[in-house]
Amino acid sequence: QVQLVESGGGLVQAGGSLTLSCAASGRTLSTYTVGWFRQAPGKEREFVAGISWSGRSTYDADSVKGRFTISRDNAKNTVYLQMNSLNPEDTAVYYCAVRATITIVTPPGRYDYWGQGTQVTVSS
Repeated sequence: QVQLVESGGGLVQAGGSLTLSCAASGRTLSTYTVGWFRQAPGKEREFVAGISWSGRSTYDADSVKGRFTISRDNAKNTVYLQMNSLNPEDTAVYYCAVRATITIVTPPGRYDYWGQGTQVTVSS
């Protein structure tokens, strides 16, 4: 079993940037595909970005394409989400999750382990 802890959330003004981190313990993260998701109040949890176990493949949701970048450092057992040009619509709790396969998929139900989430609030 793997434990995930997100960090780096906070309050930022529109147009600003944040970098989220997802640190894993219990097992090496290098064997997992990792996804970032977010959930705003009253909305369903949605896929934001994913990265393959090797880091060679990534996939971004259309809503964040060109603004967010997912990356990983397997030596540090950590995955990152660099978020630029933030806008109020990006306000949500952000979660990282892992699945023990090589394919990046978007449905939250296809992921096996989840972190507790970190709040991102973007003010206008």
